[in-house]
Amino acid sequence: MYPEFPYLGFKEECEKIPITFPSQHQDTMPAIEAIMEPKPIFDNIYENLNKGKLQNKVAIITGGDSGIGRAVCIKFAKEGANICFTYFDDLEKQDALVTKECVEDYGVKCLMLKKDLTNSSECQQVVSETINMFGKIDILVNNCGVQYVKDSILDISDEQLEKTFKTNIFSYFYMTKHTLPFLKENSCIINTSSVNSFRGNKKLIDYSATKGAITNFTKSMSSSLANQGIRVNEVAPGPIWTPLIPGSFSKKDVEVFGSDVPLKRAGQPFEVSGAYLYLACDDSRYVTGQTIHVNGGTII
Repeated sequence: MYPEFPYLGFKEECEKIPITFPSQHQDTMPAIEAIMEPKPIFDNIYENLNKGKLQNKVAIITGGDSGIGRAVCIKFAKEGANICFTYFDDLEKQDALVTKECVEDYGVKCLMLKKDLTNSSECQQVVSETINMFGKIDILVNNCGVQYVKDSILDISDEQLEKTFKTNIFSYFYMTKHTLPFLKENSCIINTSSVNSFRGNKKLIDYSATKGAITNFTKSMSSSLANQGIRVNEVAPGPIWTPLIPGSFSKKDVEVFGSDVPLKRAGQPFEVSGAYLYLACDDSRYVTGQTIHVNGGTII
């Protein structure tokens, strides 16, 4: 089922979820999933396949090359959806190719697009290319994001602040705006927020501010689109083992990442993707303007 990559699909990876992580840090943002140790677990290969909950649907997923985005691409593909996902630059291309091949292994079509979604015109291109290939859009998952750890607001440069807001919330606004004319009744939009939207984070001040904006964007859009029968919800993950972690945290912080939640470990991407599936399919047709918290038991 899986392409010949050494870290995909091994039974022991699905059965043994890591509790702690070896010291590591990547100097690039976005960081690269292919060089993480251990690799994030993005697919539960033992669950029942092809319930068809998204059969013949078309989904756009931003930041789908790795992390939660990759897991959502694969979860949707397993339920019959054709996928368009975006990635940011050539550093992410290897990760993106893994996602594309895994999605196509489930028998659906996959469009992989390198785009800078901080640019409204490139968001428009994503929508246009998706329509050109698939003829419709049923689901939009706004998921791309960056974060930078800083000890104080005094350490946050104007350039960092602008990049964080443009990536984390402007792209959501642009993608929603350009996708909306193609959405019909029973379509849906799902945004990726964060536990930090609800409790803040003293070392992720600008990131937390963008996630708070996403939560209010979700609620506002759900009200705006309710009369069109278009649902808008969000997922607020807690500590999940994705490339954002070694790409932003120190080696010391990576070693204990996720250990402070009630379940005493970080989550894996495949453990979040089911929330997106619920919000994307007809199971949630009476749900809009809501947040699903997947955070290991953190009290909000």
